[in-house]
Amino acid sequence: MNTPAHLIFGLAAFGKRDAAVVTAAAFAGALIPDLSLYLLAGFHLVVLGTDPQVVFGELYFSDLWQTIFKIDNSAVLWGIALAVAGWFRSGWGIALCGAALLHIGLDFPLHHDDGRAHFWPLSNWVFESPVSYWDRNHYASIVAPLEIAVSLILCAVLWRRFQGWLMRGLIVALALGEAAPGLIWMFVFSG
Repeated sequence: MNTPAHLIFGLAAFGKRDAAVVTAAAFAGALIPDLSLYLLAGFHLVVLGTDPQVVFGELYFSDLWQTIFKIDNSAVLWGIALAVAGWFRSGWGIALCGAALLHIGLDFPLHHDDGRAHFWPLSNWVFESPVSYWDRNHYASIVAPLEIAVSLILCAVLWRRFQGWLMRGLIVALALGEAAPGLIWMFVFSG
């Protein structure tokens, strides 16, 4: 899934009205599994000026990057952390780990040839799903509109849950971040 969708889903599942720390933890947990990719790719693309084909065709699949992805996308590690948070009855810890596990659980069936080793350190196995959220050769033309539709429905739920202007601004930004690229590409390829 696209990162804005992960953030929307994480906030919808674990964000709480009048609980800013828990809501912030839900947002962080939904972001962390993608954060290393943004930092690594951003550094190469913006700072070093590395060609995007090299970043996403070579570096993404390098041993170093895949090792980092194994850690921040490990359902095993996040599951252990969730168990610890539950043991201590930590609301923010449960929101953080729960949102990260939701992110990983949603990514698992939606990555064809760019998945992660979600069961590390127990296994380096990577599931190669027949479905992809971005690759049209693997049903993205069906998955992407569904992702956008569910995300926008969840944004309406979040809009009702959160009354403050800061959260509502974030909800609008996430909705635009999720829907705008798809709408732009549909417009570009429709003519």
